[in-house]
Amino acid sequence: MKPKSVLSELKEKERQARRAMIIDAAELEFAEKSFDKVSMRTIAKRAGVSPAIIYQHFPDQQTLFVETFRKGTNQVFEKMFSTITESEDGGLDEIVSIYVDYFTHHDQYFRMMMNFFLGGAVDPGLFEKLSVIEREILDHLDLIFRKMKIEGNVRDHSHALFAALTGIVATFRNHPAKNTEQVIQHRHKIARHLASLFKKA
Repeated sequence: MKPKSVLSELKEKERQARRAMIIDAAELEFAEKSFDKVSMRTIAKRAGVSPAIIYQHFPDQQTLFVETFRKGTNQVFEKMFSTITESEDGGLDEIVSIYVDYFTHHDQYFRMMMNFFLGGAVDPGLFEKLSVIEREILDHLDLIFRKMKIEGNVRDHSHALFAALTGIVATFRNHPAKNTEQVIQHRHKIARHLASLFKKA
């Protein structure tokens, strides 16, 4: 390999490492604070870089938020999508289990999602970027109900399922009488019950 190619490769690895470091710092910031309380300056401080460095990788805070959320949740949604596609009946039981299990054990991404839902006024640009992700999720949930041949408006069913699963993960978050394992068991129990209700519809 030519010396110039080696140098270019090293620079690219350094660039990717810095980008990953920024996303890791942003993940912590967005998980702990609402979107309007986070700034490029606070992310930069956490990442140990200057704000100017962040702007070399991300044009604005909205893009960084979306990239951070997508990076963290890409694996679980891909798993859900492939399960739905490959299942003859839509795989509803497995889907509710995957969703609840993932967001229970990856609380930082659930907090990011809830910050978006509960953060009040949302910048139109950020709303549209996150809406693209939401539509992708709902499109796949639609496929579950088409495979199940459930009557009624398929998209309404998908919205109801997505909202219910998100609510299940929020259930008993700080329940004083239940330990972590009991909370997890309860969430999965309710998720199974939810799936059974849809199947009876």
